[in-house]
Order: sequence, then C-alpha cells, then structure tokens
Amino acid sequence: MGGTNPYIRYSELKKASKPFRVRFMPMNIVIEVDPSKIPYGETGLPGSILDIALNHGIEIDHACGGVSACATCHIKVKSGEKSCNEAEDFELDMLETAPGYSVQSRLSCQCVPDGSVDLEIEIPEWNKNLAREGQ
Repeated sequence: MGGTNPYIRYSELKKASKPFRVRFMPMNIVIEVDPSKIPYGETGLPGSILDIALNHGIEIDHACGGVSACATCHIKVKSGEKSCNEAEDFELDMLETAPGYSVQSRLSCQCVPDGSVDLEIEIPEWNKNLAREGQ
C-alpha cells in the first residue's frame, strides 16, 4: 500500500462510511467523495486529502510521495477538522517546518476524513511546484 512510511507506527483510522464533500480553495472546486472507491491511488494514506485531491485532478505538491517525510503537501483545514484523524507527533514535527504553519495546518497525505461532515480545504498559493507547472 502506498502512502505509508515503514518507520512509522500509524494509529487506527476511522474510515468514511457515507459520501461527503470536500471544497478545495482558492479554486472553489467541490469534490463528491464516494468512500466505496477509496483508496484512489497509492499516494498518501488511503482516503487522505492528498489521495482525494490527486484522483480528482487537483494538484498538491508532495515531494516525498505522501509518506510524511516532508511538508510540501501542507494544507489548511478551514472547516470540518473534527471529522479528520488526529495529527500524530511525526506529522506535527514535519508541519513545524512548513511555511505559514497554523493550528489549521495538516499534511494532506496524513489527513484522513471520516465522512461525518463536509470539509473546506485551503491549498496555500505557495504550495505549487512552479517548475512542474511551468512546463
């Protein structure tokens, strides 16, 4: 399974059991998430915000491949944060290296919503790989 770091012990994740929405800002794109199709890919934890975004054509830079070894996939959970798994110490340590770190910050590869409420996610403007996007 992609999206896991073999050196990290992960807590049990509560999986979504019903459809929910994720709004990505500043693009204002709303994604309908069908939990029966999770995981979409092999980047980030199954059902993570990164997994959801990439499957729906929303680019979030993720230099480490979604294994919580960098902070390039930093996002801000503007609403619905209570439906997301709690950040582990290793994630919080990585987040401290991210520009614009705040109490709403998460690594999109580690943030897994349980589907109990809809979410609004902000992808910071600086979280763009300009070299890749400029091609």
